[in-house]
Amino acid sequence: MSDLQDALLVSTEGIKKTILHGGTGDIPKFSTGTKVTFHFRTQLCDEERTVIDDSKVVGTPMEIVVGNMFKMDIWETLLASMRLEEVAEFWCDTVHTGVYPLVAKSMRRIAEGKDPVEWQVHTCGMANMFAYHSLGYSDLDELMKEPKPLYFVFELIRVQQPNEYNRESWALNDEERLKMVPVLHGQGNKLYKQGHYPEAGQKYKEAIICLKNIQTKEKAWEVPWLKLEKMSNTLTLNYCQCLLCMEEYYEVIEHTSDIINQHPGVAKAYYLRGKAHKEVWNEAEARQDFNRVLEFDPGMKKAVKKELAVLNMRMEEKNQEDRQKYKGMF
Repeated sequence: MSDLQDALLVSTEGIKKTILHGGTGDIPKFSTGTKVTFHFRTQLCDEERTVIDDSKVVGTPMEIVVGNMFKMDIWETLLASMRLEEVAEFWCDTVHTGVYPLVAKSMRRIAEGKDPVEWQVHTCGMANMFAYHSLGYSDLDELMKEPKPLYFVFELIRVQQPNEYNRESWALNDEERLKMVPVLHGQGNKLYKQGHYPEAGQKYKEAIICLKNIQTKEKAWEVPWLKLEKMSNTLTLNYCQCLLCMEEYYEVIEHTSDIINQHPGVAKAYYLRGKAHKEVWNEAEARQDFNRVLEFDPGMKKAVKKELAVLNMRMEEKNQEDRQKYKGMF
């Protein structure tokens, strides 16, 4: 290991490195845009060295792009000390492991093929957001409540410079990302009009991820952040329109509720949530949401009236069915 890299790790407090298997050649050069492919295993510092996550079990190595606001930026420092094919173990103190549960949730959901939009967490409201939000995995909830030192075991597989691979939207710089957003938005609208809802949703989703990546670098609730937030909310509501057409009603309720919690005056969020509640027979919630729409945007009166008429008709049909059912029972 070169003196420089050794010094880098020593000067980063709360890290201890042990090489388990020596690598080959010189330490690769890391610069902004370098793509790093590696396997990782995360373990607790208990007697059993309990494994929390292991990319080899999932069967896919991890890929990150240097300087791309990957939440676990300490991983870039650790990987930058390794040679190709090297396997090394890093003990990291809690100062470096606090955001690990968020990153692990992201990686697990991707591995399960679930929607990545949900985990594009902007770092602003992170603390209060997770004061009452479960990550959906009990072991990660535990770590979120009480961060612990962790062991990370890395195997460095490949290091590619920016000109050696095709960059996907998540690997673009901020200027390129901002230019991509209206293009993706337009493609999404076109696909939606053609009735291709899953494909349209995918375009909106990509645009949202571009915006959220830029947003993490802005100060929360200041003008540039709010501009990006507004664009992101518009795209999220378009995405929810697609989900409604795909009958993913509970997901619509989840995404629109997120927007309403942060920005209680967005009429369209109440309207789409009301429609989703209507579809899953949450009559009281649907009525409440449609009434809020009229409070915030009286111009939507016609659309709301139509939705309430459908709701009344469906509830009447349901009540009649129930009466028939009970009549038969007695």
